[in-house]
Amino acid sequence: MAHYSRLCAVLIDCKTDDVDEAAAFWAAALGRPTDPSHPGTRGNYRMLETPPDEPIVQIQRVEHESRVHLDIETDDIPAEVARLEKLGAMVVQRLERWVVMQAPTGQRFCVVRVQRPGYPKNANRWD
Repeated sequence: MAHYSRLCAVLIDCKTDDVDEAAAFWAAALGRPTDPSHPGTRGNYRMLETPPDEPIVQIQRVEHESRVHLDIETDDIPAEVARLEKLGAMVVQRLERWVVMQAPTGQRFCVVRVQRPGYPKNANRWD
């Protein structure tokens, strides 16, 4: 059965006590104001305003070292995880709504459910 996937988000993981301060820096650096009314702005997460046809930019307070990671959104998480495993990625952790994976080159990324409007526009179809 075919499924679709596309780049969803760039998450800026910040090891910080003040996620609002981190979000203010990245908002200024990227020229995208924070979006306090976005449903994704809660707890350890702050969303930046992005046009609907661009990837989400989210600031995330973390305990691990600061880094940037990507999210891939899909209409079928198990199928996308299986596809990526065939390419050499490994599952690091399966969570309730997403799967953390590691590329053969060491970078971690997440496979998530559909997050943005207009899906599957610009998505790849995998058979």
